[in-house]
Amino acid sequence: MSSRRVQKVAEAIREVVSMSILTELQDPRVRDVTVTSVEASGDLRYAKVMVSVMGDETRQNLSLRGLQSAAGFLQSKIADRIDLRYTPRLTFVLDQGVKHSISVAQILREVLPGEQVLPDETAVAEAGESAVEAVDGNIPPRPAPTSGYPPGSPPVDPPTSRLEQADGTWCPPPDPSPHT
Repeated sequence: MSSRRVQKVAEAIREVVSMSILTELQDPRVRDVTVTSVEASGDLRYAKVMVSVMGDETRQNLSLRGLQSAAGFLQSKIADRIDLRYTPRLTFVLDQGVKHSISVAQILREVLPGEQVLPDETAVAEAGESAVEAVDGNIPPRPAPTSGYPPGSPPVDPPTSRLEQADGTWCPPPDPSPHT
């Protein structure tokens, strides 16, 4: 059951759990943990928390054990901050999405050695220019602004009957009959 309410509660659980891990959890085993998503059951009694842990496999397993031992504490934080009939029982699962995307990018680099393969080209294409800057560190050139007229035509004053001026500010239309 993926109703809108279940999705909203899952997002609220994700926010509470991630902030509690970041600010209130004192377990030294739980470091470099990112809560990527939460899947809640239809009756909201169970929630699967997907986490990503930076580090090797032993570090990830250690963090997962630390999170499982802190599940009761995190459930109490959820109960304090979200008004639900039942507090969801939390289970923590390692999110392999980042690891899979890195392995796919590595396979693509091996198959296509001459081309540069980005980790996620569709995300870069959807994010647009800012993602390109983040990936290569270069700022792509912007096209020069045009006036909308063909090249070589004489400059034309902007019309004064428009509500929007050339600088982007709004003005009232001119009064056709002056009152004197």
